[in-house]
Formats: sequence, structure tokens, C-alpha cells
Amino acid sequence: MQAKHLLSGLVSATLAAGMTPISAASAAPAASTTAATAATGSAYNQPPREILDVMRAPPPPVPSLSPTRDRLMLVTMEEYPSIAKVATPFLRLAGVRIEPGNRSQHDTPGGYGIPPCVGAIDLVTVADGRQTAVKLPAGACPRRPVWSADGQRFAFENITAQAVELWVGDARTGAVRRLAGVRLNQMFGDQVQWMPDQKTLLVKLVSGQTAPPEAPAGSDGPGIQESLGATGQSSTYENRDTLRNRHDEQLFDYYGSSQLALVDAASGKITPVGKPGLYEALDVAPDGRHAVVTEIRTPYSYVTTFDRFPKQIDIWDLSKHGAKGSNPVVRQIASLPLADRVPNRGVPVGPRGFTWRPTEAATLVWAEALDGGNPNVQAAERDKLMLLKAPFSAEPKEIVRTGQRYAGLLWSEQPGTALLSDYDVNRKWRRTWQIDVDSAQASRRLLWDMSSDEKYADPGVPVRRILANGFPVIRQQGDTIYLSGTGSSTDGDRPFLDRFDLKTQTAQRLFRSSKTSYEQFIGFAGDDTGRLLTWYQSAAETPNAFVRTLGAATAAAPGEPAVASSAAALTHLTDPVPQVREIKKRLVTYKRADGVPLSFTLYTPPGYKEGTRLPTILNAYPMDFADASKAGQTTGSQATFTRLRQYRLLLLSGYAIIDSAAFPIVGDPRKAYDTYTEQLVADAQAAVDEAVRLGVTDPDRVGVTGHSHGALMTANLLAHSTLFRAGAATSGSYNKSLTPFGFQNERRSVWEAPDVYTKASTFFYADKLKTPLLLVHGGDDANPGTTPLQSTKLYEAIRGNGGTTRLVMLPYEPHWYAARESNEQLVYEMLRWFDKYVKDAAPAGGAAP
Repeated sequence: MQAKHLLSGLVSATLAAGMTPISAASAAPAASTTAATAATGSAYNQPPREILDVMRAPPPPVPSLSPTRDRLMLVTMEEYPSIAKVATPFLRLAGVRIEPGNRSQHDTPGGYGIPPCVGAIDLVTVADGRQTAVKLPAGACPRRPVWSADGQRFAFENITAQAVELWVGDARTGAVRRLAGVRLNQMFGDQVQWMPDQKTLLVKLVSGQTAPPEAPAGSDGPGIQESLGATGQSSTYENRDTLRNRHDEQLFDYYGSSQLALVDAASGKITPVGKPGLYEALDVAPDGRHAVVTEIRTPYSYVTTFDRFPKQIDIWDLSKHGAKGSNPVVRQIASLPLADRVPNRGVPVGPRGFTWRPTEAATLVWAEALDGGNPNVQAAERDKLMLLKAPFSAEPKEIVRTGQRYAGLLWSEQPGTALLSDYDVNRKWRRTWQIDVDSAQASRRLLWDMSSDEKYADPGVPVRRILANGFPVIRQQGDTIYLSGTGSSTDGDRPFLDRFDLKTQTAQRLFRSSKTSYEQFIGFAGDDTGRLLTWYQSAAETPNAFVRTLGAATAAAPGEPAVASSAAALTHLTDPVPQVREIKKRLVTYKRADGVPLSFTLYTPPGYKEGTRLPTILNAYPMDFADASKAGQTTGSQATFTRLRQYRLLLLSGYAIIDSAAFPIVGDPRKAYDTYTEQLVADAQAAVDEAVRLGVTDPDRVGVTGHSHGALMTANLLAHSTLFRAGAATSGSYNKSLTPFGFQNERRSVWEAPDVYTKASTFFYADKLKTPLLLVHGGDDANPGTTPLQSTKLYEAIRGNGGTTRLVMLPYEPHWYAARESNEQLVYEMLRWFDKYVKDAAPAGGAAP
């Protein structure tokens, strides 16, 4: 079977939408002088050169500290793959998009874009700042490297046209080499992990060399589904690229099958373990001998993705390798049935969330639902945690129950301490308990009890270190742990590091980013907790690593560091696009009409003079809040290094940008969307009014844009308000009756709340939508709620009712657009649209200027 794509080009996209074909070169109107014409020899358009130069500049690297904290790896990603890469044929198999030529995942698990290649890797010695470039193979497409726990090596996958290769690098010299004969299968993930000895890698290899199953034309047979009266909802997020027929099942078996193997990182010797199978998850125990292996079983479903298929969960003894034709199973944990009726925001029944105790050889802990996995039923206790120790011959022991849904267990390096979290999806409430796992019910002490929307009082997350066996644990000295957080405040985000006393439950602030910079804690420099590694940046300064040394105690204001510190630069990276530094930004706070405090970041273009009113673009993404007091908490920072992507690039053409505007939808999570459109308009009105009050925005020249749920916001604001002259909506969902069992955080079905679905759907207001709306969508969008049909049908509805609209389908693109050519086309389209209908528009109700 050949892999199929929804669309093959821009012209075919227009035909599929019922539009009059428009050649790419003639797409720009004669009146527009800002947008460039089509690239030579390409069907794609490009924005002007000053924008292209910024788009094509390399991004800042991402730091990765070695587990031994003596080396810092700087990983620079390639910003955009080519359209040729994005257009590589793939198969859609139960939620996985797999390239048959090399067994690589074509898309991220959530369907949000082509995984980018690593463009460069540099190793920095923390002691002296010496930098070593890793010599990557010519034409390579590496994935992010994975450190060994001893900090001596790193491993990475390299994607070629024929295979997913495994490479190992030397952290001291930067030299890398391919491990011959290793061909990885990325179908279900977990395809490479270091074993606890840090000398061996556990991998999933492509199994068998036979040709894939073929289906003669017309022999697939019917696709059959049946429901026998049981209730159950299929949520918006489940039915992505599902199987359709018997031949799809055969392909799923063929491409999903892997051979587990141990690979010696030094010699490259490959030792197979067990027989080939559909292995989803692998969790190795600290002893390096045992592993929890999750294997997918039949029967499959044509409704859900593979993560809901039946599962066999066993403990294996990897040292026995397994006789030919068998697996080295020590103990069966569970045989889970098909979970195709899991309630929205619920969990499947049976064991889930497996974790090994890091400080013991082989002690396994997992969770099981006590309420059928349904958050809508009344239950005093939601989950229980079970424990099973090697040799796994005894029955599992229950160790603790949670009143809310189990949300994770963080182990400490001290055996007597762990942090247990639970979460209430109906209240959006999170609690964290300190427990001793060996006497969990009796020992637990509540540490934090707060709304998950709480930002200002968020205590942060525990700082962890990597044990010699590769397992992460909370760094603990006596009763002291360390907490690192974002540090949201009325001044914006100011990352921090605290020393926290578990016994007294008090925190001492060791470090906090200044108000004029954005400096994040990376980790401690070596074993010295008095020296911190941070990632420093400001609006005008390129991100760089710093070593910050803590000093003596000082008198400090509440929330400020209780000790002094000094900093020295470890790296000296330079700015690839200095022209962008002329752009200014500021954090703006204001209030909605009902008193809810809000904020946005206001960008002004290069050379802006205060008091000059500019054409302005507003961008936002609505968020749901159960509590109005939390909805208005300020997040984000005006002190981050300014980078321009997509709509922000319009700053280079003279626009102001109201960015990341707070658009809270406040109310009971079970019915917040009852007032969705009213709150959208109130949020937008407050933001535009504030930008006008500041003297920056011309109230007669304001546009709006948003992606995904933000695209629905954009279309609804044009339909239900007169604030904007034009909009650009990308990859949206405009008819919620097509996702009848819930959308975003709406839990009710369309049959329970038909008016809510209708009111939230711009499609049903297309006859009132007369403000120009640009619709852009990825032709291969795998997000079930935002299928390309959503944009096609809204375009047809607006067109049929005499509105002004344009539909651009980007071929081969998923929910987030990956290819350089597609992103250049997007910016070209936005610039053309907003220039015509916002910047150069005639005054509202008047003649052209």
C-alpha cells in the first residue's frame, strides 16, 4: 500500500476547497508592495528579504547539563526542515505516522510537527569554559543526544533515508561513531535507553527483513465496527489516524514489530532479548536485570489509537535473553483489555504509571483506579498505589490511597522520602504529600495544597540528580531539598532557586532572576551547592551560560534572595540577528470590565517613536480557569531574548504586536463554556482598549490572529465583535458538533449542551462574519479536533454567505507547520492580508485615505 497524503500542492488545495485556482506567483494583489513574489522555481511565496534573513538565522542553542555536572552540552536545532523532508511518504497506523523507508516517526506523538534535526552540538567544560564542537556526520539528521549517567558518553539517533541509526559520542573529545548493524524502530518510542551499567544500551530493533504485506486492489475488504449498547465516549484526542481495515492491521503488525536487544556501547556487540513483538514501553529496574515490558495485543480498534489497545504487561529477566521463540517472563503484572470507552479526563482501569524505586534493586510501584477511572463519579478515594519486590513471587502490596487522581511519585535519594501528588480534574486542584513508601499511609504529611492554576505561590519543582544507575532522584541533604521554579509575579516571570526544609516546611530563597533579565537555574556546578549554573538572557542579550557563586546572607525583601551572589559568563554566544534588538517590548497589566486582572506583552517595531499610533496585531490563546483570582495572574517575561517567528515577524514591517494577551475563560470547569463568547469579547475589548490608551495602537487598524484554539477565538471575535478589521486563523476547529463528545475543557457532549456547541462554533455564524478572515491549515493535520475539513467548511460557509475570506492549505503539514517553505508562505500570507485589510484599509465607515 502506498502512503497517501491529503493534498499534493497549493493549486490542488484550492480545488479541493471549491475555490477558483490562484497561481502562487499571482496571489499578491497589485496594491501590495510589501510582500515578495514566488521563490524562483517554487510554488511557494516568500516575504521580503529583511524578514527572510531573520527567519533563516540559527536559533539559540538549548543547554543540557551532564549527570555529573562537569560538562554542558549546547544543542542547536535546525529551525525548519525542507518541504522535501516534510513530504516524505508515511503510513497512518493507529495514531503513529511512520515512514516505511526507515521506520522513523514522521510526526511527533501528538501530531504537532516533524521532529527537527540537530544542527550542531558543542560541549563546554564547566571548570574552564573550554568548548569542543562535536563532529557530526555530513548530511546527518541527529535527534537530541541522551547522556550516560557517568557523563562519559552520549547517544543519539541519526535519521537517514534507509534507517534510524544509533551513534555514540565521547564527552571528552566530542568524537562520534555509528554502531554498525543497529537499525532502530521508532514506531512506539522508548527505542534507546542506557542500561544501569552505563556501558550498554537497550534498544528496539527493526525485526525481520521480509517485504511488507501487500493488498491487491479491492482486496482490503470492508471496514467494520460494532457497538452493542454500552455507553462510552471517544474523546477528541483519541481517534487520530486510526486503523481502517484488515490490511491496516497487517501493516500495523509489520511496522510495529521490534526485536529487543542489548548493545555494547564500546564494541557494538548486539545481544537479542526475547522474540519479536509489538513492544510499546520498556522500564528497566535499577539492578539492570529486570524490566517491565508492555506489549500490544489484539483485538485492535478502529476508533482509538494504539495506546488504548489491549496490553500485556510483564516483568522480564533480561539476563536470560530468552530461548528462541520465547520471552524471559518472570511475572505477569496485567493483561489489560481494549480501553475504547475511557471517560473524558479519565484513565483506563488496571495497572498504570509504573515506576521503579531508584534506591532498591528491583521494587516496582504502580497505580490502579478505584473509581472505574471516571472523574465524574463520586468517590472518597480515586486511586491506590501497589508495590511488588523482587523476586516477584509474592502478591502486590497496597501502600497508599489517594483522594484525588494519582499524579506522580518523585523519589528522593534518601530511601525514607518520596513526594506523592494527586490531582482533581473537576476542581483543577493539586496536592503534594511527603511520604515514607514503607509506611506511606501513616507517614504522609501534606506539603502543598493549591489550585493548579496558581502561579504566584507555586513552590517550584524539586531539583533532582542522577544516581550512578541512571535513575533521577530528589537531591536531599538531611531534611533539605531544593526547589526551582518559574517565579511568576506581578512583574512577570522571575525564575528562582529555593532551599526547602521538609521538617519545618519553610523555604529560603537562594537565587532569583532580576527584573531586567531572565535567568534560569540549570543545575549545580559539580557537587558544590554553593555554585549554580544558570542560563542568562535579556531582551538585548543573547542567551549564555553563567556560573553564579552564592555568598553571605543578606537582608532581603520578601521573595528576594536571602544570600548574595556573583556571576561569571561560562559561554560567549553572539547574536545572529542584531537588527531584531531594535524591537522594544514591555509587560502591560490592566483589568477586564468585570475586574479580572489581565496582562500582555507589547512589542513595538524598530525605530518606533512614542505616541505614534500603529497598525496592531493581537495574538492570544484562551485558557480555562476555575477561579477568577488565578485567571489574572501575570505570566511571561519582557526580559527574554526577543525572537521572531510567524506573526511576530510583522514587526519588521511596521506593526505593533499585542502578544500573549491573557484570555481567561473563567468558571466551573464543567460548564465554563456557557459564557465562552462573551468572555472572549470582554478579554479582547480590554486588551485593545489598553493598547489604545498607551498611545501605541490605532483603534481603527487592529487585526487578530491565533492558532488552533486561538484560531477559533480569532474567528469568533470577528463574528461577535467590531474590534478588528481583519483576522488570520491557523489550523482551527470552527464547528464543534464535529467533536461531539467534548472540546478543549468542555466535558459535556453536544447532546447534553447543544446550545453551548452551537454558540462556540463560528460555522453557525458564518452569515454574520463580514470582516475579512484568512484561513490557513496544514493539509495533513492529525489533531482530530482540527482536521483540514474544519477550515474547508468554514471557508465554504463564509464564501457562500458573501464574506471576504481566503483559504490556504499547506500541503504535507501537520498541526504545527514545519517546512521552511510553508512558514515563509504563512508569513507572506499574513503580511499580504494584514497590509490590505488593516494597515492600508480605508477608515471604518469612510473613504480611503
